[in-house]
Amino acid sequence: MTKVPTNPELASPERWLDEHGDALYSYAYLRLRDRDAAEDLVQETLLGALRTQQGFAGQSSERTWLIGILKHKLIDYWRRLARQPAETPVGDDTDDDLLERVFDARDRDHWRTDPSPWRDPDAALQQQQFWQVLTDCIAALPAAQARAFSLCEIEGTDGGEACKVLGVASTNLWVMLHRARLRLRQCLENHWFEREPTR
Repeated sequence: MTKVPTNPELASPERWLDEHGDALYSYAYLRLRDRDAAEDLVQETLLGALRTQQGFAGQSSERTWLIGILKHKLIDYWRRLARQPAETPVGDDTDDDLLERVFDARDRDHWRTDPSPWRDPDAALQQQQFWQVLTDCIAALPAAQARAFSLCEIEGTDGGEACKVLGVASTNLWVMLHRARLRLRQCLENHWFEREPTR
């Protein structure tokens, strides 16, 4: 077998999994909430990196370069899912119940209970515990909502590109994001802000 030449700007490919595997898996799992899919994408990322390593110019860290490859793999994965028959609707009765419990339609759709104040969001973002709670909350979202939220709010993809990746109209994307934010708000209320659920 022909040995692939290595890029002197990079560590040996044999070390990539040990040095970056956990970070790549966490990055993928946060966005996919599917352990098998996350593992597959990490594997695809490392294989892709092996094939394209000669193009690495050392202008970023090795991990940043690998995550950049992983981002493209994620987009390709979501595009493949979009071409498959939808497994879940945009929303369901649970969303309708949540909307009714959270908003008071008689009072110009105002919150029934104001959202909890976030006293120090910068500090929270530095806490591993917060990210675990957020990951669990995203994992509890319906699949379509989780993909829309991950793509737009975590990856920072703009709405037009997100619609193309997910294969949905802009109205559907807005509805998915709105319902995802409501569910996440409720989940964080329960598991991070330590408040009783809104009734």
